[in-house]
Amino acid sequence: MRYVQPFTDEQRALLEKTLREETSFRARSRAHSLFLSAAGTPIKALAKTSQVHRVTVAAWLKPWAQPGAQSGHDKPRSGRPTTLSPAAQAIALPYIQEQPQSLQGVGKRFADTTDKRLSLASLKRLAKKARLRWQRVSKSLKSLRDPVAFAQAKRALDALQIPEDQGQMALYYCDESGFALDPTIPYAWQEPKSVIELPARKSGRINVLGCMHRQNDLHPCLFEGSIHTGVVIACVDALCHTITKKTGVVIDHASIHTSADCDDRLPDWKKQGWSLKYLPPILRS
Repeated sequence: MRYVQPFTDEQRALLEKTLREETSFRARSRAHSLFLSAAGTPIKALAKTSQVHRVTVAAWLKPWAQPGAQSGHDKPRSGRPTTLSPAAQAIALPYIQEQPQSLQGVGKRFADTTDKRLSLASLKRLAKKARLRWQRVSKSLKSLRDPVAFAQAKRALDALQIPEDQGQMALYYCDESGFALDPTIPYAWQEPKSVIELPARKSGRINVLGCMHRQNDLHPCLFEGSIHTGVVIACVDALCHTITKKTGVVIDHASIHTSADCDDRLPDWKKQGWSLKYLPPILRS
């Protein structure tokens, strides 16, 4: 069984830089395997992790001792040179970053600019070489919040975390969510003129109101019905009986949290050591 020798500081720095910055997937995969081998992972396990033959992994490990620095990279190979010149890459890559959801649009824009055509395969290779990934985009409310109020709230939260770290109080973060078996898949790679269909199913939705500590201490309340002000009050009343020290709860400005009924309960919760800390409201257009 073969393992690599313990790394020198220079070798470790080189491998860490390769994992962070190298555009070649092969080089990153080999660097990862070298780290695992140095930690005692056998070749058979490395081959399974990297989905290659054990002989291939052995070939990665063998040249590391000498010369080491370039052993994780492919040597130059013969073959047709790339049709995408560095100048063309410099034009196409910003287009991909400006239109990340449509490579067809990038190809058309590139053709209009340079009078040259680029295939989708070439654009995908360029995107991967630039360490871009095809993945789900996320929604954000940043454009709807007041930056000044947000900065003030962040400073207030940082101030609350100091007594929490000193053990003087507990700090939880509260919100609602829901879970159902009805799948939501916004995109998938599919063959031309075909559609991937998922069987439709009806299922009951489980709604959850939960309070979570930074140390992952979770207090959930589960419901099959909708969450309204009465549910929020009932959950907080129940959770008040579980606290053992002064507790602050960070919560948003949803209407079910700021209703008149909730306001009426605030003095009683405060007597029990439970206080709400409201986040700044989201601006509405």
